[in-house]
Amino acid sequence: MTELGQLKVGVLGGTGPQGRGLALRWAGAGIPVVLGSRSAERAAAAAGELRAAAGVEHVTGLDNAGCAADADVVLVAVPWEGHGELLAGLRDELVGKIVIDCVNPLGFDKQGPYALAVEEGSAAQQAEQLLPDSRVTAAFHHVSAVLLGDLAVAEVDIDVLVLGDDREATDTVRALADAIPGMRGVYGGRLRNAHQVEALTANLIAVNRRYKTHAGVRVTGV
Repeated sequence: MTELGQLKVGVLGGTGPQGRGLALRWAGAGIPVVLGSRSAERAAAAAGELRAAAGVEHVTGLDNAGCAADADVVLVAVPWEGHGELLAGLRDELVGKIVIDCVNPLGFDKQGPYALAVEEGSAAQQAEQLLPDSRVTAAFHHVSAVLLGDLAVAEVDIDVLVLGDDREATDTVRALADAIPGMRGVYGGRLRNAHQVEALTANLIAVNRRYKTHAGVRVTGV
C-alpha cells in the first residue's frame, strides 16, 4: 500500500459540508488534498479557507474534472441526485484510481428520512457500473459533517465501515480513516453489501434528531 503522504486525495463535492469536513481533517493529518466543484473559482475559494483553518499549504481547488485528473484517490461526496451524471462524465479521469463513494441515497418526508431504492443496488454499485476501470470502494457514510468541521473536536469518535472487492484499495481507504484522530477504518464486506450501510444513515439521522447529538457507529470485538 502506498504511504498516505505520497497520495493526493481528491474530493468531488469538496465545497459541501461532508466533503469539506473530511478534506479539512486529511489536510490537518498532512495529506495533500484537492477540492472539486462544478465551479473552479468556488473550489479555489474553499481551498483557501481550509488552508487557513488547518494551517497548511497542501490544499488546492479545481473543477470536478481537474480534481479527478489531479488526484490519486477520489472521494465522491455529492448529492445523490447528481451522482450518476457526474461519475459518467468523469470515467476517463478516474481510470485506475481508487474511488471512495460516500453518497447516501435518501428521501425525506413528514415521517423523516428513509432509504431510496437504487436500480443498481446502491450508490456504490452504481459507481462501480459507471466506472468499470476504477477501483470503487464505499466508506465514510456515517461521519458527522458538523464534527468534522469543528476543529475544537480533537477526536472524531467513530468507526468507518469500508466496503470493496479490491483488498489493497480497501486497505488504503481504511488507512485514510485511521489518519483522522479518533476514527478507525473497519473492513465491512464486499461492495454488494453497500446498500444496508448507506441505508443505515437514515437511522442515524433519526437518532440525531431525537437525542440532539451527532451519533456514529462503533464495532465491538475488533
